[in-house]
Amino acid sequence: MKKIVIMSLCGLLLITTGCKQQKEQKEVIKTVKVDMAATYGEKKTVSFPGKVKAASEVNLAFRISGPITKVNVTEGQFVRKDQVLAEMDSRDYAVQLSATEAEYKQVKAEAERIIQLYEKQSISENDYDKAVSGLQQIMAKYNAHQNALSDTKLRAPFDGYIQKRYFDRNETVSAGMPLFSMISAETPEVEINIPAGEFIQRDQFDSYSCYFELYPDRTFPLELISINRKANLNQLYTVRLRFKENPHSSMPSPGMSTMVTIRYKPENTTMVSIPLTAMFEVDNTPTVWVYDERLQIINARTIRISEILTDGTMIVSEGLNVGEQVVSAGVHKLSDGEKVKLLPQATKTNVGGLL
Repeated sequence: MKKIVIMSLCGLLLITTGCKQQKEQKEVIKTVKVDMAATYGEKKTVSFPGKVKAASEVNLAFRISGPITKVNVTEGQFVRKDQVLAEMDSRDYAVQLSATEAEYKQVKAEAERIIQLYEKQSISENDYDKAVSGLQQIMAKYNAHQNALSDTKLRAPFDGYIQKRYFDRNETVSAGMPLFSMISAETPEVEINIPAGEFIQRDQFDSYSCYFELYPDRTFPLELISINRKANLNQLYTVRLRFKENPHSSMPSPGMSTMVTIRYKPENTTMVSIPLTAMFEVDNTPTVWVYDERLQIINARTIRISEILTDGTMIVSEGLNVGEQVVSAGVHKLSDGEKVKLLPQATKTNVGGLL
């Protein structure tokens, strides 16, 4: 009798244990890897080599001829706008102005007397016209000689740096002969050349940036100044860009080489890209598992494939929206409406998932 009771208890224990194991097996939730459907073509970029240039670069010269008496700056020196850079012998121009000034005063006095007589109708209109014309001529001559004397001093047209000096004191130069090469202290520019294929898509350009090997940890944002409408001899179109000024950082100097990246505007398309491993077939129809984040379940959805790329992704033209999550591994071991949990993504501090 005791043996029968013991056997009954053992049988009841086995049945209870088996039920618990079956229940535990039913509650197992599979872990799946998911990827997000991304807009196809939204990250199109192109890069071209470029050169940093000064915003303004000019050759400075005297407007008149004569010997140089003073050179007040050296190469590489920073100068302010209107600062005197060099001076020319002014003796002849001062004498010339003095003679013209005396002539101007005499003609002006005579013209004023004639004008007064004309107002009293004491002289003819012809004499009046001659007096007015003579006064205008001597005034123009007097102003020209004043300017010539002033032009014996060469001044800086803007704030900047002296790049090169071509003449020294005691040398005689002709009018218009360059004496200095100067660049402005304004925010520098970057110049690149793009082919016709990019030129015709210039309306799709969205943003610009450049990179320097001397600044490996920084990217400099740029803004567009202009794009030439005519190709050069190499059938390339010149693009001028300006640094977006950052007063808290040092700027690259003119002459430096750089690599400029042009980013295109996102394409207006409904096509998305997903991993090729996310697709399986149901009755010869391409299908994917779409993860419902709210219910934490997956549902089968039919898709239309536009293209399969060599990088292991495929382009979907119908059936998926940007931002939806699809299962991208182990798709043949799942069922419609099944509850799943997401595989945690590895962090940068846990490379290989060892922790």
